[in-house]
Formats: sequence, C-alpha cells, structure tokens
Amino acid sequence: MTTERVIRIIAGFFIMLSVFLSSVYNGSVLNEPTWLWFTLFVGANLFQSGFTRWCLMEKILIKLGVKPGGACGTCAS
Repeated sequence: MTTERVIRIIAGFFIMLSVFLSSVYNGSVLNEPTWLWFTLFVGANLFQSGFTRWCLMEKILIKLGVKPGGACGTCAS
C-alpha cells in the first residue's frame, strides 16, 4: 500500500469521524438535510478509494484531460 492510498484512508476516516462527533456532541441531526451529508459523502469516497483505488473525481478529471499521477508527478496513482 502506498502513502497516497494511506493518506486517502486516513483523510476519509477523519472526515467521517468529524461528522459523527458533530452529530453526537453538537446536536446536529443527521436526518435533516444539512451539509454534513455532503461531508460524509466526501469522506466515505476518500476512505473507500484508499482501499479500492477507484475514485469518481479522478475518472472525471482524466476525461477532462488532467494527467493521471501521484502528488510527486512521477509516480502513478
């Protein structure tokens, strides 16, 4: 597993954890339409992409002409 994948997993977990903690300690109700659902969606996608190496935004960007690759510019994603 590469550092890029581990970073995606950790970032996704932290985002999902912040949504959970917000709902528990700040009284945010997750069954009401709020921006926390969007945050949870982004976190879940980051988390799963670290394991599956599939990311919808990455696919969209490649179709738009953005070069695929890692953060260093030399490693493949």
